Amino acid sequence: MAEKITVKNENIYYGDFLAVEGVNMEIESKAITALIGPSGCGKSTFLRTLNRMHEVIPGAYVEGEVLVGDKNIYDKDVDPVQVRRSIGMVFQRPNPFPTMSIRENVLAGIKLNNRRLSKSDQDDIVEESLQGANLWNEVKDRLNRPGSSLSGGQQQRLCIARAIAVSPDILLMDEPASALDPISTLAIEDLMLELKNDYTIVIVTHNMQQAARVSDRTGFFNLAGAGKPGMLVEIDDTSKIFSNPTEKATEDYISGRFG
Repeated sequence: MAEKITVKNENIYYGDFLAVEGVNMEIESKAITALIGPSGCGKSTFLRTLNRMHEVIPGAYVEGEVLVGDKNIYDKDVDPVQVRRSIGMVFQRPNPFPTMSIRENVLAGIKLNNRRLSKSDQDDIVEESLQGANLWNEVKDRLNRPGSSLSGGQQQRLCIARAIAVSPDILLMDEPASALDPISTLAIEDLMLELKNDYTIVIVTHNMQQAARVSDRTGFFNLAGAGKPGMLVEIDDTSKIFSNPTEKATEDYISGRFG
């Protein structure tokens, strides 16, 4: 069940350092929201706060609210592990577990969640997840081979299959195609467009053409200045951000005048 995300007055800290300040944003369900901006402006940091991965770093914490549906994931009674079960994440570099087979990689999250399933149920999840990640036809005859035996683009799709196997509501992707060749990048982009029918997707990308191609809405992050916190400058429909943004800083970044 894809969920809407509402972020209210979010400040993100590393110890005493305010890394990102004052984010207010609505992320629509069953849509792709892209986050763009220069390096170091806080977009990946912000993305990690959406499933409480940020606080894995010692001293890191968040002020404000992140509502998934109508529940604040930072409420005292919320288990961060449970949050990460419903909000999956795919990282910049493909990271399949190297000693596990393709099949075991897909089932890894389910086994970590202590779900006991019959072999036939496991087989169904493996096939559905790999089908969902557009990888099944390429690997169905070698499911017992190591995940690391696949090409980079296939490994990234395997990581997406692993993320969707646990049936999350939301998928977060931190530059999912930046380490891939153009053909693999296209495969990942096509896959995102299919997945948005079932999931709320948020991606961070440095590739503005990618944001323009796949996203429904785009948010532009920027730094207030050297040593100052990052901030959300504006978020709007992607077509408007790329053709007629409200803020001059957005226009300057998109047209290549800085960043």
